[in-house]
Amino acid sequence: MNLILLGPPGAGKGTQAKRLEEKYGLDQLSTGDMLRAECKSGSELGRKAQAIMDQGHLVPDEIMIDLIAARIDQHAGQGFILDGFPRTVPQAVALDDMLAKKGLKLDHVIELTVDEPALIDRLAGRFTCAKCGTSYHDHYRRTKVEGVCDVCGSHHFIRRADDKPEAVKTRLAAYRQQTAPILPYYRQKGILRQVDGMADIDDVTRAIEKVIRGP
Repeated sequence: MNLILLGPPGAGKGTQAKRLEEKYGLDQLSTGDMLRAECKSGSELGRKAQAIMDQGHLVPDEIMIDLIAARIDQHAGQGFILDGFPRTVPQAVALDDMLAKKGLKLDHVIELTVDEPALIDRLAGRFTCAKCGTSYHDHYRRTKVEGVCDVCGSHHFIRRADDKPEAVKTRLAAYRQQTAPILPYYRQKGILRQVDGMADIDDVTRAIEKVIRGP
């Protein structure tokens, strides 16, 4: 089973992809994780991508394709979940062509729909433990002890530059302009379904699983 999870930044794609990965034995191919790993490596590609993300813009096709092509080869055997790719119609077409050459296809494309003002509030308050990566929020999930990670006890936290309100607005605008046009592309293929991404996390998971099970 091969899936794509679509939705604007902060819609919960990563969380849901991890749950699907664990339940169905799929490999999660998160372009966000891949980009962060590349940026952390300090490579030329990583520095270029970081500068683009810090401005709240989407990373160009050529960079994403360089990252994703090899990963498809590595993980296609068990089935995969693509989180964050494709973002544009040319990428969607290229992905279909790539899969067809490998004798593979997409089974479902699931869009997590959101309320933009609420999403901006959700993203602007996010912060993460610098040591273990546990996620928190200024309003919805604070640490039990101020300034101390619940999981590992670290006192060091980080906030992504592209989670600032203005950067989020830029990212949402980019999603509407660049990514939203791929929805008709997949709708025409009959594999697009929509799920309320603003619902409770467990409810979102159940809705996605209903899509996977089918009527």
